Amino acid sequence: MRSLRSAVCFAESSSRQTMKAIVISKPSDLEVLQLQEVEDPVIKDGEVLIRIEATAANQADTLQRKGFHPPPKGASPYLGLECSGIIEAVGKNVSRWKTGDQVCALLAGGGYAEKVAVPAGQVLPIPPGVSLKDAASLPEVVSTVWSTVFMTSRLARGETLLVHGGSSGIGTFAIQIAKYQGERVFITAGSEEKLAVCKDLGADVCINYKTQDFVARVKEETDGKAAGLRNRTPENKAVIVREVEKMVWPAIAAGKVKPVIFKYLPLSGAEEAHQLMESSMHIGKILLIP
Repeated sequence: MRSLRSAVCFAESSSRQTMKAIVISKPSDLEVLQLQEVEDPVIKDGEVLIRIEATAANQADTLQRKGFHPPPKGASPYLGLECSGIIEAVGKNVSRWKTGDQVCALLAGGGYAEKVAVPAGQVLPIPPGVSLKDAASLPEVVSTVWSTVFMTSRLARGETLLVHGGSSGIGTFAIQIAKYQGERVFITAGSEEKLAVCKDLGADVCINYKTQDFVARVKEETDGKAAGLRNRTPENKAVIVREVEKMVWPAIAAGKVKPVIFKYLPLSGAEEAHQLMESSMHIGKILLIP
């Protein structure tokens, strides 16, 4: 009986599927980002399993690596707040998506891996005109900007948006969508190269915060006149994602807003991605490809 039980246990363990993911052994510097074999995620009711084509590096990932931004309870322990890929399996009570669909998704974690399980309400179709790979640069940035600037702050046509760090992933998107919505856009950046990129994207006033007093400049231009997503509920994220698909995807399809990609790296290059993020030498998004 004992040998039979052992054989059954061995069979169960050997049948488990594995994938590669970036694992953090302990909160620390760049060297803790290690590519390892881990068990596949298990999808729950209302979720889909995505085989990841690409994920994006975000500042929140560098904070989690250092131990300052832990994942919500029940979320994947791995880094990565957005991804694109192909649906590999569908859980119960999912009606919109099917196996084989090409999608991108807003995540609570788990993007730095080959597969991720995600609530179906946080999944988006690939926008027309955007490659499957580049679509990984959109969900977190788009959802952050749209939910904070337009849904919460209710920025209206003709008003002015000030974007600090206009050349970042969030900044490059915020410039484009605000201009598409009819707002005036002021940005700050730390080099002439970054200011030029922001100007090309549509920014009206570009301020070098290293050489100019941006507060004085803003007052001069106006005659004196952003919120985290990760810990929000899946229900709230689903509302934001529906708004994004309704209001932002048409702007992307029309060519008025486009992903700004700085560099593509393999998943094993997560250390380089974090180094670039922390140096602020990049313009736009850094993508990791499993």
